[in-house]
Amino acid sequence: MSKTAGLIKPVFRILAIGLTVGVVTACTAIYRNHGYVPTEEELAAITVGVDNRDSVLEAVGAPSSSGLLNESGYYYVSTRMRHYGARAPEVVSRQLVAISFDQRGVVRNIERYGLEDGRVIALDRRVTSSSIEDKTFLRQLLGNIGSFNPANVIN
Repeated sequence: MSKTAGLIKPVFRILAIGLTVGVVTACTAIYRNHGYVPTEEELAAITVGVDNRDSVLEAVGAPSSSGLLNESGYYYVSTRMRHYGARAPEVVSRQLVAISFDQRGVVRNIERYGLEDGRVIALDRRVTSSSIEDKTFLRQLLGNIGSFNPANVIN
């Protein structure tokens, strides 16, 4: 019996160490990078007042997003998020480079923003109400039977 007890202690110790290592590594923070922001060297290659949209695309690549209008600029956005255990992901850093153009398509300004420059905007969920929310297709179809007037069709 002492031989079996002597084997159980090392096995129990190995299991305890393995479980501890597993728990500790499961709670390690995981960082994920999303998006692309040009480096300072790439931005230095762009000359304000000289370069146009095409030369910016060649120098720093396609933007993450661009403005809706032609006079709008290019926006390069990069976000670093930390995932830690079962918690919700947390934004650690965010960088935004905005390159604006004038009406001729020439670079007007280059600006860099960070997470500290932004502000939280609460999204407002506005939904257009309709009169058919609670009515099924069959109810709408049968509801029109009493409102049919043949005189309107003849005239």
